Amino acid sequence: CTYRQLSMKHHRSLKSLLIISQHWLPVRRIQPRYCSNVANTGVTPRNHKASVDKLKTVLSSGPSFQDFIRGVPVKISDGEFSDKHCYLSEALEMGNSRKVYFETYGCQMNVNDTEIAWSILQRKGYQRTLDLNQADVVLLVTCSIREKAEQTIWNRLKELTAMKKKRLKSHTPMKIGILGCMAERLKTELLEREKLVDVLAGPDAYRDLPRLLTVADGGHQVSNVLLSLEETYADIMPVHQAPQGFSAFVSIMRGCDNMCSYCIVPFTRGRERSRPVSSILEEIRMLSDQGVKEVTLLGQNVNSYRDMSGEQFCGSDLTNLSRGFKTAYRTKRGGLRFAHLLDAVSRIDPDMRIRFTSPHPKDFPDEVLHLIAERGNICKQIHLPAQSGSSQVLKAMRRGYTREAYLDLVDNVKRIIPGVSLSSDFISGFCGETEDDHQQTLSLIREVGYNVGFLFAYSMRKKTHAYHRLHDDVPAEVKQWRLEECITVFREEAARVNAAFIGSTQLVLVEGESKRSASDLCGRTDGNMKVIFPKEEVAVQPAESNSAPISAGDYVLVKILSSSSQSLRGRALSHSSLRQHTDEHVATHTQP
Repeated sequence: CTYRQLSMKHHRSLKSLLIISQHWLPVRRIQPRYCSNVANTGVTPRNHKASVDKLKTVLSSGPSFQDFIRGVPVKISDGEFSDKHCYLSEALEMGNSRKVYFETYGCQMNVNDTEIAWSILQRKGYQRTLDLNQADVVLLVTCSIREKAEQTIWNRLKELTAMKKKRLKSHTPMKIGILGCMAERLKTELLEREKLVDVLAGPDAYRDLPRLLTVADGGHQVSNVLLSLEETYADIMPVHQAPQGFSAFVSIMRGCDNMCSYCIVPFTRGRERSRPVSSILEEIRMLSDQGVKEVTLLGQNVNSYRDMSGEQFCGSDLTNLSRGFKTAYRTKRGGLRFAHLLDAVSRIDPDMRIRFTSPHPKDFPDEVLHLIAERGNICKQIHLPAQSGSSQVLKAMRRGYTREAYLDLVDNVKRIIPGVSLSSDFISGFCGETEDDHQQTLSLIREVGYNVGFLFAYSMRKKTHAYHRLHDDVPAEVKQWRLEECITVFREEAARVNAAFIGSTQLVLVEGESKRSASDLCGRTDGNMKVIFPKEEVAVQPAESNSAPISAGDYVLVKILSSSSQSLRGRALSHSSLRQHTDEHVATHTQP
């Protein structure tokens, strides 16, 4: 419950008190509208006055306006005048085995949000189905980061609405819900103009899903898109739907404070807040016990993690940033930082790979880089979203660094973590981008040498700084042409970087069959490179004659024989383990 919600609660109670105080004497049979036992009985003037006096007592003992200003922790009474949803019994909020179908769009955070929402609904007796035709409730977990992502959802909603109308004739009416960023950003269009959905729940309102679905079941459109300063879902254990059960996403923080001028995330996901380290470690220990081999730590700005939940973490030390970087906000103090969390997570299971996404380049102080270099189970792959190679465009984007500072960071990363794999994000055609700016981006791509890239043409988002202050003045055809040129150069450089792996032996975590051929398997290296190799039995251990088939979730050693800009190809040599491979690698590099 946020301070805004608390204020609204007391405002409503105070408003009821003022109305009753002015009018109850002349109109003796008025029925109080606040939620209490009095509303269900005949009210005599004496009982009515007693009720009002009791409400006055509750209000007088509650927090004052000054308490909210000072941020004093307050406790709301759960007594007769509580603002709980007492019009719905707990039994009515139960799912009663109704079947829920999820469709997830966008980033890995939305995958984790799906797992959280399903955990909440599962506790209430809902069942999950993978068959859309059997669904009583269809929930779309949505993304608003680009216009194309939103258009995909609009098109899908029209398909689902047509399906819903057909089902009304012969089955239980199907309910359609929008969760996540699009629910917060386009609530008016979704509810009032288009009337395509029954339920809207923003990223911080998943706890309210059972109530929302119950109200919608009565034929009403209903929404909760309030953002919170505190919600992290730390006490909710997600129901992980890991592919083949070997990998999982773990959310460690939510929201973003960076306020890049092009980005909608701070307005759809809210301010940064981090889960307590204890709850994160508990979840990862549980995943380790289940045999999960790879965990990816998630956050909108994952490496700005800051646990302030305990007094022992509340220090006065300023946050260390990457050299030459600055923030749009005042430098923060204290808290358990990302390096501490990464250290603790990596110690849980030496045979579990640890990844993280999506980071911001400003939050890579040397202590984080040295930790990655030292720990064998922290993947030597770093995502460094550049967005542009032009200092002028970076300033307009409010990224907090120059081209030179970014390249200095790249040099520092490569020096501390030899053989590191780098990936990045780039936006083509941002407001005011000139041809010279575009050429600088191409030169940055060539200079750094990334393995993987995510490149997009700029699409303006409402609410952002760019929407209010800048002009989207690069023509669409120019954006597309520049994007295609960036992609071409990126692939050329990735092909060059990946060719260096030919002849090496890589430890690969197997994901399953290749999408293109059932006779091949697919997996990923420590550097997050896709590797394709034939499906065949290999040695149980290196230099052993006994062989065994390869399954999803196995670690295998693969000799790389060829490469392209997007993948590597090779042949499996033997089964292995992360711990064994790390020990052998350390021994090789420490021999005199």
